[in-house]
Amino acid sequence: MKDLKIVFMGTPDFAVRSLEAILDNGFNVVGVITAPDRPAGRGRKLKASAVKEYAVSKGLKILQPVNLKDESFQKELSELNPDVQVVVAFRMLPKSVWSLPPLGTFNLHASLLPDYRGAAPINWAVINGEERTGVSTFFLDEKIDTGNLIAQEEVSIEKTENVGALHDRLMEVGAKLVVETLEKIQKDEISAKPQVESPDLKPAPKLTKENTRIDWSKPVTTIYNHIRGLNPYPGAWTTMESASGNLVVKLYDVEKDTQAPDLPYGTLKVLEGKVKIAAKDGSIIVNELQLPGKKKMTTKALLNGYNFPEDAKMR
Repeated sequence: MKDLKIVFMGTPDFAVRSLEAILDNGFNVVGVITAPDRPAGRGRKLKASAVKEYAVSKGLKILQPVNLKDESFQKELSELNPDVQVVVAFRMLPKSVWSLPPLGTFNLHASLLPDYRGAAPINWAVINGEERTGVSTFFLDEKIDTGNLIAQEEVSIEKTENVGALHDRLMEVGAKLVVETLEKIQKDEISAKPQVESPDLKPAPKLTKENTRIDWSKPVTTIYNHIRGLNPYPGAWTTMESASGNLVVKLYDVEKDTQAPDLPYGTLKVLEGKVKIAAKDGSIIVNELQLPGKKKMTTKALLNGYNFPEDAKMR
């Protein structure tokens, strides 16, 4: 078997698990490409990516290009002479980068492609109330998430699972699939197939202020899935309106009550120590939320020192 020289590209925690699995299985990582250090926190001190921190701990060679088309970066990359490149939660690569290795560049994507191509596949699978999702490895090409499929692994989604829990499960399954894909490449057993295109494919666009806002006119199950699909990050939000002013509130851990309320949708009431917000065919019970300028907290803790306005309504 060929001793593959691997360049790994990734940035967040999700990618660290794959890099760790590659090393744990004895593969030769000749370089790690990750994002430049970014200012973070109140002091705006430079903070390294999760992948960089892990790579430093393992003594790996690290490159942090600002511009992937930069000639000096591409020269350094070519000098690493990789046989294959592995991409996990990184940015879009120019052709001059992904076409460099003779055995190709493959990406791990957290969906069952071709569904949920895009920036936030895990979130949208939960938001849309899917019962299953998974991970895919595929060879990069000129477009986003469209290359030939190498392998997939399906994962069920629990009905009450939030996106954070699903992220962590897919991270583990994905790391295993990355290793299996490398083993196939090493043994020359790859049989990549084109993705099947369809007009009904579900997208996974970037999360924005607009698409993370809660629409209280929707059915309660739709609202529930929307909130759990954004918990813990970035958080679904709504505006609480009352005579005393408007506040932007983020909701995190919630439950749903499918008993039809006798209140207009969006109406907030505190009943028996529980915060309930009416939808058109049920209510959302809020267990955890965040008020402006405050930390995330349980409603039980919040109600110890805070009274919701009697006329509070969510918009």
